Amino acid sequence: MQIIDRRTLFLGMAAGLAGCGAAQAPATPVARQRLPSSDRAGKLLAAARAQVGVTLHYDPAYTSLAFPGGDVPREKGVCTDVLIRAYRDAFGIDLQVLVNADMRKAFAAYPKKWGLRRPDRNIDHRRVPNLARFFARMGAELPVPADGKGWQPGDIFTSAPSNGAGGNVPHIGFVSDLPGAQGPLILHNIGRGAREEDALRAWPITGRFRWKV
Repeated sequence: MQIIDRRTLFLGMAAGLAGCGAAQAPATPVARQRLPSSDRAGKLLAAARAQVGVTLHYDPAYTSLAFPGGDVPREKGVCTDVLIRAYRDAFGIDLQVLVNADMRKAFAAYPKKWGLRRPDRNIDHRRVPNLARFFARMGAELPVPADGKGWQPGDIFTSAPSNGAGGNVPHIGFVSDLPGAQGPLILHNIGRGAREEDALRAWPITGRFRWKV
């Protein structure tokens, strides 16, 4: 089982993709009964789940993308790509276009972590802090539950796994409609490709959003 090592993580951060983590998530338990969800949430999660077994690698390299609809090959990607692909596949919603448009309109409202003076449509939508800010600006931010209860299928979480060097890196994914020991399972890519795992509370939660479901 391959996980991204510390050197690869730092190279990825230097390349410009903010985190997506590299910690190993707990193994997925057997889950038998789906949690109630809306039709749109179910469709979104099905699109995310379809990436499991397809996206097999974590690759944070900066890549020039087509616009709109730009993507790296589906066998690789980072945590944000799970969301980007799911919204495109489920609803035809292109976060690359939407984040770029909002950043052109309100660039000063977005995090200043990468020394950029203008939007970069190749990478802005693939950075966790930018997606979190976009969802918040769209009115999608919700309180974080005190425990594993209170989450709904299709919710988006952000968290802060350790980078192995005394700091943290931002991570993002979907809350699943399958139950686990820590609350619902999550659909994400934290270093071993797209997976559905019991890891919602494996790292400190930093945000919760519900968008278009």
